[in-house]
Amino acid sequence: MRRVALTILALCYLAACSSASVSPVSKPKDPEEELDSRRPTAPRDVRTRAKLHTELGSLYIQNGNLAVALEELIIAIDIDPNYAKAYGTRGVAHFRIREMELADRDFQRALSLDSGDPDINNNYGWFLCQVGREREAIPFLQRAIKNPLYETPDRAYLNAADCYAKLGELDKAEAYAQQSLRIAPDSAQALLKLADINYRRGDLQLASEQLSDLVRRVEPSAEALWLLIRVEHRLGNRTAEARYSSQLRRKFPLSPESQDLLRGHFE
Repeated sequence: MRRVALTILALCYLAACSSASVSPVSKPKDPEEELDSRRPTAPRDVRTRAKLHTELGSLYIQNGNLAVALEELIIAIDIDPNYAKAYGTRGVAHFRIREMELADRDFQRALSLDSGDPDINNNYGWFLCQVGREREAIPFLQRAIKNPLYETPDRAYLNAADCYAKLGELDKAEAYAQQSLRIAPDSAQALLKLADINYRRGDLQLASEQLSDLVRRVEPSAEALWLLIRVEHRLGNRTAEARYSSQLRRKFPLSPESQDLLRGHFE
């Protein structure tokens, strides 16, 4: 048994897939039995084959190869049209290529097949929050959080914190971010979200301290650098603002955050 580990940023599934056993007596294989990631593989049951192609699709999403990811997920769905995770993963891929209607349709299809799957509920909640449907997102995130079998509830707590922050309900946002941090104490995203909440509250000094602590511990993302720039800009710390601006332009020149910086869109 081998295990393909998957992650998604804001979205990945973890699942085990069986490897074919090797006979001690070697004999030529039928070419149709050789593993080809681009087509269904004959010597596996339907669900295992669909799972394999879904896992491959997830890995391609993680690596940014979205065209091949979609090919793998189409194969998975062709093999097993009732495999919920294949639709849920394709929803993530469609979101990445900005096909929002297709993404929404895939997530809803996935939930119609398995309404209790915590990964699918979390990812759909995350998707809704990203497209400005924060209030609709909360029940799906709550469903993921309440599932005792969910292996990564910290992600759903963090996504709920993001939704509540966007809704302006900062006390709730902080409570969910703190809960995420209790489950995953080293989560850079949870620390960043707490700093973002304090920035929204106007507690700039605390936000600055939290962000400074964060960048000492991990390499800052474009999102973290952009928040640092805005905090220092509002505090009037021009030297720090210039330093972080230089880092953002150098490390993430094509990021949306760099574009906002160039346009002077600080809020």
